[in-house]
This record gives sequence, structure tokens and C-alpha cells, in this order.
Amino acid sequence: MQNKKNLWILVLIMIINALGFGIIVPLIYPFTKQFGINAHTLGLLISSFSIAQFIATPILGSLSDKYGRKPILIICLIGTTISFILFAEARSALMLFAARILDGLTGGNISVAQAVISDSTTPQERTKAFGYLGASFGVGFILGPLLGGVLSEISLSAPFLFSAALAALGAILTYFFLEETNIHKGINLNAQKVLDYKKPFKSLRKPIIGTAILIGFLMAVAQFSMIIGFQTFNVDVLKLSPLKIGLFFTSFGVVGIIMQLIGLPIFLKYIKIKPLILVISLCVTSVTLFLAGFTNSFIPFAVCLLLYGLFNALRDPMLNSIISENTQPEEQGHILGVNQSYLSIGQIIGPLIAGYISFYSINYIFIAAAVFILIALPFSIQLFKRHKKTSLIDE
Repeated sequence: MQNKKNLWILVLIMIINALGFGIIVPLIYPFTKQFGINAHTLGLLISSFSIAQFIATPILGSLSDKYGRKPILIICLIGTTISFILFAEARSALMLFAARILDGLTGGNISVAQAVISDSTTPQERTKAFGYLGASFGVGFILGPLLGGVLSEISLSAPFLFSAALAALGAILTYFFLEETNIHKGINLNAQKVLDYKKPFKSLRKPIIGTAILIGFLMAVAQFSMIIGFQTFNVDVLKLSPLKIGLFFTSFGVVGIIMQLIGLPIFLKYIKIKPLILVISLCVTSVTLFLAGFTNSFIPFAVCLLLYGLFNALRDPMLNSIISENTQPEEQGHILGVNQSYLSIGQIIGPLIAGYISFYSINYIFIAAAVFILIALPFSIQLFKRHKKTSLIDE
């Protein structure tokens, strides 16, 4: 990487981001319940963030292409800071929704951070760098719920204020230490359209980029369906205590971090073709989720889910790298933002599908998630075949 300092600053920022998010995850419902939020309206509250993020992320990505990564990343972190403060100081359900929508509108920092990686790495380094970024998010997300539980002993609003402080720290670190990487900013400034709502749909028509975005969307639907199944299966079928569920969830995150930090470099050493690694990831994750749908005891369920977590960790680094390598330098922020937007849609659709299926059987949720991955598999094979064809032409 041309500037390793930028990578480690981004890693630290992603840990801070994930800590802030992870801290509030187990506390959202107890905190919002005092304002009349029930299980149904909680879903709407959570979805409001993803909907706002879907709208704003491509715009933020385009702005980072025009004006630079650093200022947009700072604005995103400041928006997150304000949203957490509003949430902590809320006096009505309307204020809660306003806070989550604001956080969604400025929640494009992940795609901007990915654009920084794309700007400053070679294709050979990029996948590993995306892996570090994903692992850093995993570390923060694992530690966050534990920290949130400790802070909640002070008050229910304390974790949200602490998350605001973390986001503010991220903005300060970005301002003083992150170097701008977008050498194309300001080029054809007036010619670029930021508010072009046709662009997300045009991106899908690009042969490699559109296929990779579609795979990511289908995998997001599968993953967020699985998360709902994971929670309900542990409580209603396995009858696990909150402590055991927390430990299970932590181990699920740990295997993903191990894969991204240790397993991913090994895969890249022996398998140079990234779409092939993606095919392997989809094959293993589909099989493990399908088998999980037929289990009713802890040990086989845990084996299936941990294997899923291990190989699912290959997905984002592969897809982000494939998308980035096939995107023009001046469009990195926008295209990665579009990708993040489609992931946001998957985050909305997945839980809705899982909720509907749960009326019939919790086990069916895992089978449905496996089906979505199987739908994505032919598209990943298509990427692999296109890569082989391109390699033969180059030779």
C-alpha cells in the first residue's frame, strides 16, 4: 500500500464506528420502549436507517470523487456524532426516527473508506487491505455489545453518548492524520452529476460490476435473513441464556476475523483468481445454511453456523476488490457507494423475508437463506468464466 499510515487510521476509524454501532445494538429496544416503540415500530426505526443510507450513499460517494475522500469522511463522522446525541437526548419517538435517518444519510463512511483503499493500493494489495478493513469492523462489533452492557449500568442514554464521543474522535483523527488520496478531485468538476438517480441502475448494466453488485445484494439478503433466524432459533428452539447467546455471537464474529486476517492471505497465496475464491465461499455457505435448517440441537447448529461465518468472511473482500479493480479511478467513490446502497436494500429485505417465513418454521429461514446464496452462485461462476476468458485473451 502506498501509504500504510492511511490504512491503519482507517482500521482505527472502522473499529470506532463498529464499537459505536455494537454498543447500541442490544440497547435500542429497552431504550426506545419508553417512547412507545414496540416490536413492529422497532423494525421501522431500524429500517429507516437503511432506507436513508440507500438514498445517500451513492451521493456521498460521488461527492468524495469530486471534492476528496477526507472532507466527506469527516462530514459522515460528524453526522453520526450528532445523530447519537439526538438519540440519547430524545424526548419523543419522532426524534428517535430523525436521529436514525440523519445517521443513515451520513452513513456512507464505509464506502468512502473503501474508496481510500482503492485509491492507494495496487490490485494485488487491495483484497488484503479490504480484509483488514472488514476485520477491524468485526473487532469493534464484537467488543461493542459488552461495552454497551457495562455503560448501561450508568444509564440507558450513556452508551449512546459514548458512541457519539467515539464518532467525534474518529472525525478528529481523520482531520489531523488521514492524507487525501483522491488525486482526481476537481477534475471535470462541473461535468460530474452528483444527484443522478439513474446511476445506481446504470451500474447494474456494467458486465462485471453489475454482476458483483447483484451477488452482494443476494448475499446480504441471505445474511440478514440468517441473523433473524440465528436469534430466534437460539431463544425459541435451543433455549439459550442471554450470556450463552452473547458468547455464541462473539465466537461467530471471531471466526470471521480469523479468516480475514489469516485465512484470506493463505487463499490469495494459493488461489490467484478472486472469482474462484468467491465461488468457494458461496458453495460452502449455502451448504452450511441448508444443513442448519435441518438441525435441532446445539452442537450441529454451532458447527454449521461457525463454518458459515468462516467462509462468509471471504465475501466482502472478494466482491469489493472485484468491483474496485473494474472501476475507473474517478468513479471509485460512486460505484462503491452504489454497492453499499444495494447492500442496504438487502439489509431491509432479509429481515422482512425471515419474519414472514418464521410464521411457518424457524428452520425454514436458514433454508431460504441458502436458496438466496444458490441464486447468487451462477452469477459468481459467470464472473469466474469471464475472468478465465479475459486471461486467455491477454495471453
